Parts: sequence; C-alpha cells; structure tokens
Amino acid sequence: MTPPIRLHMRLFAVVLCAAATLGAGAAHAQQPTEGTPPIPSFDKTEAMVSMRDGVKLHTNIFVPKGFAGNLPIVMVRTPYGIEGGERSFAGAYAEMARDGYIFVFQDIRGRFKSEGQFVMLRQMRQMRDPKAIDEATDTYDSIEWLLKNVPRNNGRVGMMGVSYPGWLTVVAMLDPHPALKAVSPQASPADMFIGDDFHHNGAFRLSYGFEYAVMMETNKEQTPFAFGDSDTYDWYLKLGSLAHVNEKYLHDKIPSWNDFATHASYDAFWQRQAVAPYVTHVTVPTLSVAGWWDQEDFYGPIKIYELLEKHDTKHLNYLVVGPWNHGGWSGASGKTLGPVDFGSATAPDFRQNIEAPWFAYWLKGIGKLTLPEATTFEAGSNTWERRDSWPLRPSANATPRRLYLQGDHRLSFTAPADRSANAFDAYLSDPANPVPYRARPIKPTWEAGSTWSRWLADDQRFVQGRPDVVSWQTAPLDSDIVIAGDVTAHLFASTTGSDADWVVKVIDVYPDAYEANPKMSGYELMVANDVLRGRFRQSFEKPVPITPNHVDQYVVDLHTQDYKFKKGHRIMVQVQSSWFPLIDRNPQTFVPNIFEAKDTDFKAQTHKVFRSRDAASYVQVTVVRGGK
Repeated sequence: MTPPIRLHMRLFAVVLCAAATLGAGAAHAQQPTEGTPPIPSFDKTEAMVSMRDGVKLHTNIFVPKGFAGNLPIVMVRTPYGIEGGERSFAGAYAEMARDGYIFVFQDIRGRFKSEGQFVMLRQMRQMRDPKAIDEATDTYDSIEWLLKNVPRNNGRVGMMGVSYPGWLTVVAMLDPHPALKAVSPQASPADMFIGDDFHHNGAFRLSYGFEYAVMMETNKEQTPFAFGDSDTYDWYLKLGSLAHVNEKYLHDKIPSWNDFATHASYDAFWQRQAVAPYVTHVTVPTLSVAGWWDQEDFYGPIKIYELLEKHDTKHLNYLVVGPWNHGGWSGASGKTLGPVDFGSATAPDFRQNIEAPWFAYWLKGIGKLTLPEATTFEAGSNTWERRDSWPLRPSANATPRRLYLQGDHRLSFTAPADRSANAFDAYLSDPANPVPYRARPIKPTWEAGSTWSRWLADDQRFVQGRPDVVSWQTAPLDSDIVIAGDVTAHLFASTTGSDADWVVKVIDVYPDAYEANPKMSGYELMVANDVLRGRFRQSFEKPVPITPNHVDQYVVDLHTQDYKFKKGHRIMVQVQSSWFPLIDRNPQTFVPNIFEAKDTDFKAQTHKVFRSRDAASYVQVTVVRGGK
C-alpha cells in the first residue's frame, strides 16, 4: 500500500500537507516569525454524514481552541484520503489556521472510508430528476448537516482545494448551498479533452491517463501500476498499440481506461464532463489559482476564470497565477522550481497576503478587499503584477506581435520575404523512436524520485542533436522583452502521412556565459508549450485525415504567460511531432480510433514546417515592453 504521505502527491492533490506539491522536502512545518500568532490546537470529531440517498460520507471536523465566538467553516472534499489532514495546519493551511476557522475534510463518495460508488469526475446530474445525485448534491447535503451539527459555526462556509478537490469546489459553486459564501478552486481541471489531465488538444496523455486511472480505480484507496521496468519510456514503447492495454493488462476492469478507448473524440461524454456548459453565472465570490509551470492542470483555472468573467457583473471573480508547478503555492517556499530561482518565497507570500485575507473578508467580514482583477507573477523580472484584466486587452501598451520562423533557424518579428518552394524545414518523425518528454530514464509518474513535478522547468537541451526536433531562435536580445497574455502558434506544415502531432515550445535560452548564476549558463527554460493532434485541426468533434503533402495551417494554443525575456537571452521556438510517453504515439496513418490501431499502422513520415512569405509560420504573443 502506498504510504499515506505520498497519497497527496497525486493528480488533483488535496494538499492536506505541504508535501503535496513540491515533492520530497516540502512537508516541513513553517516556523512562525516573531509576532506571528501560534497555530492553535484543534478538537477533532469524526462523522459519517448521510446524503439524500442514504449513502454516508466519512468526514473529519477540526474545531480550533482558543477562539471566542462563532467561526466560519472551510471545507475540502477529496478522493485521496483525509487521514492526517491535521498536518496541513502547520503547512498549507497555517496562515488560515492562525486566523481561526473550523476545518472540514471529507472523503468523497466511494473513496477510502466513505460509502457508495466512486465515479471519476462524476458528470453533473439532470436537474429535472429529483432523485439524481452528483458531487454538488453531496456537497449541499454535507453543508446542511454541518450547519446543524457543528457547534460554534457562524453559518458561513468556504470551499477550497487543489486539482480534483479544486474541481469538486467548482462543481459545488455551480449549484451552491446558500451558506457557501466563498470558493477558491485551485488548479481545477475544466475540460479533460481540450486542455487538462487526460488530453491536450485531442492528444491523449498516455502515461498520466493510464497510471492515474489504474491508481484510482483498482480499489477504494491508491494502488499504483507495477511496471517492473526502470524506464517507463521503454515499457510504453514495448507495449505497442494502445489496443494491447486491455488485452494484456487491464482486461476491461478500469472504467476510465474504457472511457478513453471508447470516446476518442470530443463527443457528448467529454462535453458533458466539461464545466463550460454549466458556467452561466457567478454564484459566489471565486478566487481561481494557477501555476505557470503546472504539469497537470494549467488550462483549467484560466478557463474557469475566463468563463466566469463573462458573467461577472458584481466583480466577484479573481485570478492569481504564480511561478508554481501543480499546487506549488501550498508548499513551504515556492522560491525555486528545479534550478530556476524566482527570487522570493512566493508560496507563503500568496497565502499570507492574498488567500488568507480573501477568505477573511468573505467569511468573517474582516478587512478590505484590495485585490486587482488578476494578480500575475512576471517571471524573469520576478515581480508580482496587478492586472485589470487577463489576458490583457490590446492597447498601446499591450501589442500583439508575431515571432516568425525564418531561414537558417532564425526567429524574428519581421515577416519572411522568401517565396521559394524550398522555404521549409523538414524532419523525419518515427513512431518507433519518439522524442522523450523529459530526460530518461522516466520513472513512473508518482514514484519516489520521479521528476514529474518539475519537468516543465527542465533544461530542454536534453533533446539537442535529435534530427526530429527543429529549432529557431533570435539573436541575443538587445533589450528586455516582456510578454503578457495569450500565446498561440500558427504552423503552416505538411506531412507525407495522413495524421501528425505538432508539439510547439517557446523557450527562454539563457546566455552561454550567465554571470548571475553560472550553473544556468545556456539553460533552455520552456515558457509556453503544448501539442495539437492534426486530425483535430478543423474540429475536436469530427476528426478528419490530413491530405498527404498538402500545406495546412495548424493553430496550437500555447495558453497564456507573463514573462520577461531578459537582455542577452534568446527566444527559441521548437517544433517536434512526438512527446513520449506523455503523449501517446500518433500512427501518422489516419485510423478512426487510435486506441484500436494495429501495430502495422505506425509509420515513419516526413514533416515540413514552412516559413515562406505565403506560408509564414509564427508564434503570436502580446508584448507589453520591448520588442522594437
């Protein structure tokens, strides 16, 4: 059985202790500075709370000692097990624990000690069915019980959580109990086909989806898959077609894997699971939190903020994005990610100066709300920025600019003039030798010693020399360039096959001799990245083959970023067509369902990325400073 301390290093980790987000070494309790109130002790009560259909959910309630009067309730619901939740009072929840809240942690339906059947990301109920249940009804019923049975509560409830618990928070706010007065969905997924854990732009996230589904659905607790291989890159490559997964290993016993294999396009199953159709108004004050280097759910919190913003007439919708990996704001420091140094302890800074005051305002009526619309961390300059919108609206100080791919692997803001038929860069993409997404050996995603939690900040020089990775870069910058807002790649490309993946990265290349930190000399830090599966270039609902040797435009959403490329650095754009085993291998021969592909369908193909005047590939960014 997986040790309890590691349960919280999973997808959508609840962060019941600080180890949840930064890996080994993050669980150290924060030591209060002089003048800081001590963390209180708590009275713990364990309860089985009945839902409307009779199912009982295991719930731990912590009432702090030493506080006069009635207190708000802060609730976290999780599929990861709630035992040991009190450790978080000296870690992720230290700032709020000092302020005085009743904390409630609950195992969701079918997990750990709760009754009922677990359903992964249970779809929203049909409102017309009075007997239907979902995570929203379970939350509503739990809050109702808490208000009646927990002494000294003030009738106000807040919810928060990272990832899966963040998604549970979103679901609760869509159909809220009247006592739910503030929510903070943090790293919540919003759409599992378009941009979050299981797919990115239609490309299946193989290692993540396979390992997570097995871990969550083998039993009520956590059971990792036993690979028996020191490098999962080799294991997944030897597996061959995904058709062999059930045949050799899972035998149709893992429901989510069966859903992956059955719903290979953006059909009604994925659309009903996405939050977009349900976000039609702002129900409660909402603080969405994201990390620029979130390896699991970066798309989700930005999308949730964006969807809510369309309906936010009362200014209840806020966004914070910091220099963090998945849930990194809950860790002990947040100063570094791998070797990248952000200059200050951004995690406790966020919790003390944003999160705790925000909940105190809405749940206790204490203080003034001074948050801007969006608070974003500008990495590179390593400063917090107050934004009146996100993304920034086009203006004289926020200008959309195009970084064009040029001949001789150059990159510039000047459109190419070359009209020749040979204005392209070509490479052979071979499914038998896919590009690894991080340096090998690649350990299982959540195994001890895995670099999964920080891989987005890895030095990209590990792929140098591969003929199937093509790069373009600027000359050393003669002044700083700051981008803030959406980042989108527009590739004009062709393939000799009938399907292809297009992976695009925007990279900050440090100077070869970096005096500020010699260990970072030449470092290649990914600033934005993602993949588009070519069959979905026109529609995620209806995949279509690519016409061989035909030049098509592929628009790859690289999401959003607030970043300073410093003087003397270079900006690089990199393109490849595999990212393994993060993304499953594209056969590069169109088949209706890649999960049913034959091993013989996988063929090497030649891809071309064009950079001519009439087919100019580029990455669009919003420049707020520099770039002349």
